Amino acid sequence: MRTALVLLFLLAVAALPGALLPQRSLNTQKVDEYIASHGWWGELLGRLEFYNVYGSVWFSAIYLLLFVSLVGCLLPRTLEYARALRGKPVLTPRNLSRLPHHREATTTATPDEVMATAKTRLRGWRLVVREEEDGGRSISAERGYLRESGNLVFHFAMLGLIVALALGKMFQYEGQVIVGANGSEFCNIGTAGYDSFRPGLRVDGTDLNPFCVKVNGFDARFLPSGQPDYYRADIEYQSGADLDNGTWRPYTLEVNSPLRTEGDRVYLLSHGYAPTFTVTFPDGQTRTQTIQWRPVDQRTYLSEGATKFDPPGVTDPVERRKRQLAITGLLAPTAVMHDNILTSGFPDLRDPAVAVDVLKGDLGNDSGRGQSIFAVNQEMVDSGRLARVARENLRPGEAITLDDGTKVSFDGVQRWVYLQISHDPAQGWVLGFAVLIVFGLVTSLVIKRRRLWVRALPGEDGGGTVLLLGGLARTDQAGYGEEFGRVAEELLAELSPHEEREGATASRES
Repeated sequence: MRTALVLLFLLAVAALPGALLPQRSLNTQKVDEYIASHGWWGELLGRLEFYNVYGSVWFSAIYLLLFVSLVGCLLPRTLEYARALRGKPVLTPRNLSRLPHHREATTTATPDEVMATAKTRLRGWRLVVREEEDGGRSISAERGYLRESGNLVFHFAMLGLIVALALGKMFQYEGQVIVGANGSEFCNIGTAGYDSFRPGLRVDGTDLNPFCVKVNGFDARFLPSGQPDYYRADIEYQSGADLDNGTWRPYTLEVNSPLRTEGDRVYLLSHGYAPTFTVTFPDGQTRTQTIQWRPVDQRTYLSEGATKFDPPGVTDPVERRKRQLAITGLLAPTAVMHDNILTSGFPDLRDPAVAVDVLKGDLGNDSGRGQSIFAVNQEMVDSGRLARVARENLRPGEAITLDDGTKVSFDGVQRWVYLQISHDPAQGWVLGFAVLIVFGLVTSLVIKRRRLWVRALPGEDGGGTVLLLGGLARTDQAGYGEEFGRVAEELLAELSPHEEREGATASRES
């Protein structure tokens, strides 16, 4: 048990870096920024797996050792408890007056009557009646066995919680996806539909629970200070048989009200804005795109991003790479100008505007390397293969005309929502074991293990019966003096008339 307590303390200490430091599983960008700002110290923490605490070797070792220690504690304690349940209460001590709580009195009742009355009064106690060598009779009573039961339930539930969490890590998966709030859909049929995906150890992404979500609209309310009051997405979803018959079921998705379907949970994490640009090429062909831009200021939702276009009708790869376009810059949902620099004064979509750079040339899409949808390839800019050809601040309906006749129009802004899909088949077990932990802990703290003995001896010269009572709390004695006094008074009252012997009454707590 001492080892288990030390390991439990170490587990709590080991979890602290997971709460204080950014974790790669949650935000890789924050981790990179932390390392960049802390130099060698940040890199050292990375080598020691402090940015992946819950998947690190040292955290897993403590976790596993705690599991083994708990098993080693529980097996002998369970066997001992089983033997105690089969056993009888201990023999009545020879001298009850030496116990912390005791009473002595005489009564006119016979020893048999005393035993019968005491058995009735001690109903609910575990007791045994014994014959003694001096002709007296005694009752050994014990109560509070549930204290140890609660203790065992607490530790078994903790063991079960560890196992459930481990199984959850093996079979769970979690992913995030951005979905436009304009009727766009997301279907959970594979990892390709996710923007980021974290599988469990036994999940390969080929057997996900199928369901679809359609985001029809999004509403956000903000306080005058700019703090969000609530986020609400109007969605429809399909799962199970609905996928076959095409039935869509409505649901209002809020931050603390996830959609639960087919064993998965869909959470609303955040939202953002996506500008719509239309490019009209010199030959008259048009291309329109609405691509999400990411917020760079969570207070005002000033956002940045890049919307990229390929020229239509150009089949020569060399020529096509010379004529690609990218629109990059800032989007302000509520435009405010400071020294001709665009910023945002409020997070809601009140007066949208963009400050954009139009880049033309090779976007590097054919390099074989992945690119961020929120930025252009800086290497192409540094090498001169992608150059800026225009810069302008635009409001919805305004446009820029380039030197070659290409027209870039800012059509407006749409909303997008950031959803998280979580699957954890052990979640119900974790909740159940957590409830049992609380139940077992409360039981072990509230219930007290205590013993009470009653001895009836024939009086001298056959004059009545000498009644001796003794009590002992096996653990914490606080409060047992009152219970012992109450039981003794009730028992003596039923056996009246009686006479307490002078100097033979005591009830003390140590």
